[in-house]
Parts: sequence; C-alpha cells; structure tokens
Amino acid sequence: MTNDEGTGTEGSLLLDEQLCFALYAAQRAVTAAYRPLLDELGLTYPQYLVLLVLWERGETTVKELAAALRLDYGTVSPLLKRLEAAGLVRRERSARDERSVLVSVTGQGERLRERAECVPGTLLAETGLGGPEVERLREELWRLAARASAAADRTR
Repeated sequence: MTNDEGTGTEGSLLLDEQLCFALYAAQRAVTAAYRPLLDELGLTYPQYLVLLVLWERGETTVKELAAALRLDYGTVSPLLKRLEAAGLVRRERSARDERSVLVSVTGQGERLRERAECVPGTLLAETGLGGPEVERLREELWRLAARASAAADRTR
C-alpha cells in the first residue's frame, strides 16, 4: 500500500506510526523502569535529574540548572524546594548578583550520590541494553532533539 492508503509513515494519522507516540511510550517505560530504583533513594525521576546535574557540575545557578535540564524556572523551583526540604540541596542568593540563586548539594546529597551510582548500570542490565546500543540511541535522540528544537524555533 502507498502513503495515500494510510499505511506509510509520511502524513499518516495512525497512532503506532507517530514518532511522537513512540518517543512518549519509550519515555514512560524508561521512567517506570527507573521508579523502583529511585524509590529506594527516596527520589522522583525529575529530582534524580536535578541531582545528576549538581553532582556533575557542582554549585550552579537555578538558571543554569534549568537550562541544563531543558526546563523552565517555574518547573525547577518546586523540585528544588522539595529537595531542599529533604536536606539534599541548599539554595542561597549569590553574593555577586542578588538576582541569582545558587544551588549546591549538601553532605546528605553527596552521600546519596554513592547509593545512586548503581542506578544507571542496574537500569541497563534490566533492559538488556549494551554500551554500543545505548550510545547509538543517545546520539540519534540528541540529533532528533536538535532538529525538533530548530523546527520549533522556525515556527515561532
């Protein structure tokens, strides 16, 4: 059958042929696979992502953190508030620029890092994904993200 008959991917309105739906389903499945691992750490997936950035970069501004996570400030602030209430991060105004808020991991947050080190490897083992496959998928997804961002920018 041709695209005109509804089975091709170009212009199709069939759910299973939508790239966006495949990405959505994969994202939900991966997040669900992380859930039991992160539950043991007392974290949600978005909180885990915040900590990954802080563990990698050290003290950073809320603005830089939001940019790294590709989230807006309004989404990051509640995450930080909950992480701060749990004693994992500290927020304070920058002495150099009072408009800027600095975020850093506390000692408790650093100790949690040691417990979290097994999460990526455990997830890969449970999904059966190997290093080369993960690298290929990651590269393709980053390329797609860049192309989709460029397309979104063109339509604004």
